[in-house]
Amino acid sequence: MSTAKDLFIIAMGSGHEPPVGQGDLSLALAGAELIDLLDAGHVTVDGDRVVPGEASAPDDRLLGEASAGIVRTTPYEGIEDWLWRRGRDLSATYQSTLEADGELARKRGGRLSLGARRVEPVDTAARHGAVGRWERREPVLVALASAVGIDGGPSDVALALDDEAATAVVAAVHDAIMELEAVRQRRTIENSAFANLWRGP
Repeated sequence: MSTAKDLFIIAMGSGHEPPVGQGDLSLALAGAELIDLLDAGHVTVDGDRVVPGEASAPDDRLLGEASAGIVRTTPYEGIEDWLWRRGRDLSATYQSTLEADGELARKRGGRLSLGARRVEPVDTAARHGAVGRWERREPVLVALASAVGIDGGPSDVALALDDEAATAVVAAVHDAIMELEAVRQRRTIENSAFANLWRGP
């Protein structure tokens, strides 16, 4: 299983209230994919740029799609630009993929929901693997989960990460999620002002 799939399974099974936002999770999933591509040598990071590598295509289909989408012409793409582009609707993509693979099933009860359908992780080897990584407090998985508010909220980005490139990606995920939250707040304020205008004095 990829880090992104493990992160999705942890997010679905966390019981976090309020549920993790699809936008936040999509950005974190894109970050998880990028870290896996870094680990496999498919890309490197030069400053804040994602530089394509020479490794063969990943076996994982979604990671393969991520790898195929890497910008391969200079000056290459910034990490945060990659997160926004690759992250668009990515949580819905992972949900449908994991459902098709039998890793998620329709939820019978409860309030946790991601997207239109209520789903939860199935008791499979993949789920056990994700939970095992979580229980071992694997730094990358914990840092990405923390970025979306799981396990008590945002933490120090340097959380035991001894890899400079991975640290840069996690930091970019945090920044992108903060930017997304700022956009949400601005829209809320604008919508409230518009509603007050129509209500009048």
